[in-house]
Amino acid sequence: MAYANTRLIQALRTTAARMREGAPYQWGHHGQCNCGQLAQTITQRGHREIHEAAMSRGGEWRDRARDYCPTSGLPIDGIVRELLAYGLSPSDLADLEYLGDDRVYARVVREGGPRELRRNERDHVVLYIETWATMLEEQLAAREAGMGAVA
Repeated sequence: MAYANTRLIQALRTTAARMREGAPYQWGHHGQCNCGQLAQTITQRGHREIHEAAMSRGGEWRDRARDYCPTSGLPIDGIVRELLAYGLSPSDLADLEYLGDDRVYARVVREGGPRELRRNERDHVVLYIETWATMLEEQLAAREAGMGAVA
């Protein structure tokens, strides 16, 4: 799971709110899909610019994150670099695209959410992102509490 930090948590919350409010969403559009939504928030780029950059390398977001090369000069690698700088890992991006983190899924179900998360259903994506943000907030609070006990 991503490195818990305030900046990432805020980006996740902002993304979920924007999606809930009706931001254009299409799972098959690289700038409007699950990762594209978060990329819009973090990079402050529009969905068209993100989609065009993503088209510079084939595959899906999980492929782009896995194949990330900081020296390629490809626009998509610049976007991935910004996402990783927020504390995300390549596997976090794959999990977001497919709503695939088992810990987030288990939490959603435990809290009464759907037993099946559909990667291309806006409400499921929003729930996943909000749950993930809450889990990161809890990790951050626990880490900070542990630091306070040592100091």
